[in-house]
Amino acid sequence: MHYDVVIVGAGPAGLAAAIRLRQLATERGHEIAVCVLEKGAEVGAHILSGAVMDPRALAELIPGWQQLDAPLNAPVVEDRFLFLTEKSALKLPGFMLPTCFRNHGNYVVSLGAVCRWLAGQAEKLGVEVFAGFAAAAVLYNEDGSVKGVATGDMGIGKDGRPGSNYQPGMELHAKYTLFAEGCRGHLGRQVQERFHLDASADPQVYGIGLKELWELRPETHRKGLVIHTAGWPLDRDTYGGSFFYHLEDNLAAVGFVVGLSYRNPYLSPYEEFQRFKTHPAIRPMLEGGKRIAYGARAIAAGGLQALPRLVFPGGCLIGDDAGFLNASRIKGSHTAIKSGTLAAEAAFEAVKSGRAHDELAAYPEAFRGSWLFEELYRARNFKPWMSKGLLTGTLMFGIDQVVFRGRAPWTLHHKHTDHETLLTRHEARPIAYPRPDGVITFDRLSSVFISNTNHNEDQPCHLTLRDPVVPIKVNLEIYDAPESRYCPAGVYEIVRDADGGNPRLQINAQNCVHCKTCDIKDPTQNIVWVAPEGGGGPNYPNM
Repeated sequence: MHYDVVIVGAGPAGLAAAIRLRQLATERGHEIAVCVLEKGAEVGAHILSGAVMDPRALAELIPGWQQLDAPLNAPVVEDRFLFLTEKSALKLPGFMLPTCFRNHGNYVVSLGAVCRWLAGQAEKLGVEVFAGFAAAAVLYNEDGSVKGVATGDMGIGKDGRPGSNYQPGMELHAKYTLFAEGCRGHLGRQVQERFHLDASADPQVYGIGLKELWELRPETHRKGLVIHTAGWPLDRDTYGGSFFYHLEDNLAAVGFVVGLSYRNPYLSPYEEFQRFKTHPAIRPMLEGGKRIAYGARAIAAGGLQALPRLVFPGGCLIGDDAGFLNASRIKGSHTAIKSGTLAAEAAFEAVKSGRAHDELAAYPEAFRGSWLFEELYRARNFKPWMSKGLLTGTLMFGIDQVVFRGRAPWTLHHKHTDHETLLTRHEARPIAYPRPDGVITFDRLSSVFISNTNHNEDQPCHLTLRDPVVPIKVNLEIYDAPESRYCPAGVYEIVRDADGGNPRLQINAQNCVHCKTCDIKDPTQNIVWVAPEGGGGPNYPNM
């Protein structure tokens, strides 16, 4: 199948790019064929975000979004920031709240619902959106430029042979291919490596975000209330914090973020999240409520200095496939939409002028002249400062933002990748986590159940190992199998014989929620996440 532009991923970046391309086609009277591939069973199935949304980029893309019933229904009415100890909470006075935590004019949203709405707008403009089709491989021209992508074969058995329901994948050729897969995109990572896009960038650093959707008692719900916390249950040297966002209809998004640069191999981001909910300032809001959904996703938090080169022959990276998230604001949807819009404008002009498979140089140039660059520039020192500990990081970033207004005459840099930071099991102290009570706190398997995760079990495992010996000889012996703790879905288990001997790694790939944490945090980078059959994975209803 031949298109002018193929977009991989129906998140906010990919859909914004598709919409802008078709808008320009209408405005300029020049036809352009656009398709979007989405590996989820439907648009929004794999979308997970907090989310408080800044509508700035949406308003630029679709100026009349309010009249088009965009699902931004809960304007923020109050911001609270709490510093937690195990038994107490200190509320930061409003006048001391940094600008990045002031959300007046923003909206508490389900980003999945926003993406479904964006997909509808795109289809009305003539975009072809194919959900349930995973882009599994990048295609190249003879000159090395990107030619397009191929979707994965369906109906391949565990033995690698076609089964009775086998359907071959499809090649989609394009003049330009835009990769919008989200954080740690499978194909985006491949093109970064092939074209050395990160050669001049700092190492990208990540966090894992875990989220539950709760239906609260009406008396504990306040539409538009936004709460963030820092501190307990994490120690002062581990980056992370929580969010508690009140949507409409008594719903609230409750979540926790842990920086994947953490050092203790016994730390479990999932268990830290469950423990957080037991805090005296948090539990009363949840008591009497009902948990109705769960999910997890990695986020790229390196900021401006970790952005790779955005373009390569035949395509570009947009959204969190490049790493446009503003970690200081805990927001990435508006930055994704803006990056997709800028890339679309560059691609349209290239196609209109008869070009194909070259570099869209106008895209990074437009980025450098945009408000998006200015916003990320002001926030560039947030993650490096916070990596120095809660107290030091908070103080120094406060000085950065208040005294220098984000324009300090220095730029701090990331020196290590997240997989390099773990202590050995002999250097670290085990953490004793409380048992779940099934009311406020829950085990991982019951959480995976309400994520609606499903994979065809008769397919090759999409969690691949470069060397099958490493999980036992290295991960278990040196780090005491950290993959069994950093995975938020119970995918990785060390199983043994009845006598406790013969340890081996069991991969429960059917549990995978596609968060990509294993691909990031594995200490030897032995685990490589590849795309499973299209339509598999979680199916988030309103996350």
